[in-house]
Amino acid sequence: MKRCCPPNLSGNKGLFAAFIKLAHLLILWQLVDSRNHRSEYTLILDLHTHSIKSDDGRAKVGNYCQWIRSKALPIDGFVLTEHRQFDSESDYSALAEKFGLVILKASEVETEYGHVLVYGVTEALTRAFDFSSINLPLEMVLEASEKHGAVAVPCHPGRPRVGMFAHTDELGVPEGVRIVEIYNGGSRDDEDQISIENARKLGYLGIGGSDSHIVSHVGRCATKFAADISTMDDLVEALKGEDFEAVNFKH
Repeated sequence: MKRCCPPNLSGNKGLFAAFIKLAHLLILWQLVDSRNHRSEYTLILDLHTHSIKSDDGRAKVGNYCQWIRSKALPIDGFVLTEHRQFDSESDYSALAEKFGLVILKASEVETEYGHVLVYGVTEALTRAFDFSSINLPLEMVLEASEKHGAVAVPCHPGRPRVGMFAHTDELGVPEGVRIVEIYNGGSRDDEDQISIENARKLGYLGIGGSDSHIVSHVGRCATKFAADISTMDDLVEALKGEDFEAVNFKH
């Protein structure tokens, strides 16, 4: 039996040069491909949750963490958006480190157009308007948030009464809205659909959040980011950068 020997490339300069060029191309392709895989990495956060700090919340933050890990939920963390307040006192850094999760804090305030999530709350912003009010002017919330580097996002806008689109026929379409919550874990599918259709019509970007008040509801909806996020400043920058996508895990 004859042995199969590799071709003598050195005897054919043209073939040898082509082989070297192909090898270089393969190396370059592998390098580009690995970079593309890194850039495709996404971090998923539930941007709308409530703990026992909210008057209607029944979930402890530690229990959220345990549930996420025990159920292997496809989220990397969550944002606590307590009703009509900003919880400046609680420190969840130990829980975040223990469970390997991102845990951030924001607020949910109430306006004449319904409820609004505010990300990037500072001490100065808490003095700009009364977070405990149940009838804040949306225009003021939007303007103050922008002035202080925060991002205001009307949430569950497709719901009756507490959603923005329930009020636009009477009050008009508000100026200054850029992002709305199109997927909400506590909303019906038809309410989410109202949010999606109106956001598309008005050119709004969309986020997702579970609006969980009990542990088992966390992660029902969330938002996928291309950027790595570990602080509220990171989240605000990502929202302003418009590189995100709402995701729905309800079904």
